[in-house]
Amino acid sequence: MKRPVQTLLLALTGIGLLHAALFTDTYLRYVKAGLRPLLIASGLVLLLLGLAGAAVRDRHHLRGDTGAEHGHDHTGTPRIAWLLFLPALSLLLYAPPALGAYTAARAGSKPVSVQKKGFAPLPATSPLPLTLTDFTRRVQQDRSRAVGDRTVRLTGFVTPAGEDGGWYLTRIIFTCCAADSQTVKVRMYGTGAPPADTWLAVTGTWHPHGTLGTGTAEAALDVRDATPVAQPVNAYTDDLPLTPS
Repeated sequence: MKRPVQTLLLALTGIGLLHAALFTDTYLRYVKAGLRPLLIASGLVLLLLGLAGAAVRDRHHLRGDTGAEHGHDHTGTPRIAWLLFLPALSLLLYAPPALGAYTAARAGSKPVSVQKKGFAPLPATSPLPLTLTDFTRRVQQDRSRAVGDRTVRLTGFVTPAGEDGGWYLTRIIFTCCAADSQTVKVRMYGTGAPPADTWLAVTGTWHPHGTLGTGTAEAALDVRDATPVAQPVNAYTDDLPLTPS
């Protein structure tokens, strides 16, 4: 690849990274929020390298120092090299679709960690907002069975469970980036499956299946109400949903 093309590619990629990380939340579809400073730094480095390359080339032209290049570089840029511009342009012009039910149905399930220090009393709020992980942990590990008679509210997106018409409320979790994403799911009962990828705030009570407080208990909810909500800012975590400020 000739140097002018390399310079343009560096600058374009840097601008794309800065655009995605500084002016939009598109970067959250690639990596977790904590990596934003690194994306900004990478974008700046690439942009500066591109500008430096352009400045050096212009200085050589002003000095007339191009003979060596013209004397030895008789090759054009390979056509396949132009494909490198596609991901750079996509950062500027195209936001990739959010990961959703298709990915969740094929991604590995994130194991729920063991609560070693016991469970704090649940607040009296009703319905009680919980993450899918916290609900699962309470159902399968809390021997006090505190969640058994509580109305809870869970937030996630719809993933069809199979041909039986069942469905899961789901969250996708980035450990680092989209490549290592895992899912946490809670099975929903009592209502037909809404359209896949629909974000919902679901209110209900634990669906009795297995022995509550043990590993035999199913992380499942009898749905009382399911309200469509906007996809939260922190869509790729299993935290309580944040909304745009």
